[in-house]
Amino acid sequence: MESGDHSKNGAIPKSQTSRTNFQLKIMEVKVNLIAVLVSVVVNFVLGFIWYTPLFGRVWGKEMGYDPTVKPEKSAMFKGMAFMVIGNFLFAWVFAHNIAAWEFVPGMADMGSLSKVLSASIFTWLGFYFPGQLGATVWEKNSWKLFAINTGYSLTSLLVVAFILTIWK
Repeated sequence: MESGDHSKNGAIPKSQTSRTNFQLKIMEVKVNLIAVLVSVVVNFVLGFIWYTPLFGRVWGKEMGYDPTVKPEKSAMFKGMAFMVIGNFLFAWVFAHNIAAWEFVPGMADMGSLSKVLSASIFTWLGFYFPGQLGATVWEKNSWKLFAINTGYSLTSLLVVAFILTIWK
């Protein structure tokens, strides 16, 4: 097709689509906002449990925090507010990512558990794991900190993927 064969907005004119049997399949991505909001809350609670009773002491030591110094309430509130915003962005984008997987041939035939594992592990392996690996090597973070943080990332991805996949 030559450049003059397109309409002003770049679409192929209707007269040409019938000539070339060109069909545009519209992919509609559906996201359940309630599932996203529930994921935000659950992920916030998971983060609290992970970084307080489960690994709080070890994580704090590896981060170099003095256990006798308590953070100011304003700093805690600010941190929690940013975590809620971050959790929302994470859940919202991850929901779209999971919904987009539905367009991959064969995914519709997979069970829910396979979808949860695929979305979580691929996202963790491609985005979270390399970042933490780089931080461990270049910022000289400990391997304990690497294990705690990447473990949280994978657990968070699995839990949120489960909510978003099951609750469509």
